[in-house]
Amino acid sequence: MKQIVNFEGELVWDSSKPDGTPRKLMNVSKINSLGWKEKVSLDEGIELVYLKYIKIVH
Repeated sequence: MKQIVNFEGELVWDSSKPDGTPRKLMNVSKINSLGWKEKVSLDEGIELVYLKYIKIVH
């Protein structure tokens, strides 16, 4: 995310706050076996959404 938005500052992690769901199940083998395949990578998807957001805001 830092690279996509060209953020050059420092990220500080506050370990006193919860970090989300302790266990995330992200297995895509079942949907892949049905023939689905992603068209864009996660990084590409984040970048596309960010660029669209920038167009809307400006």
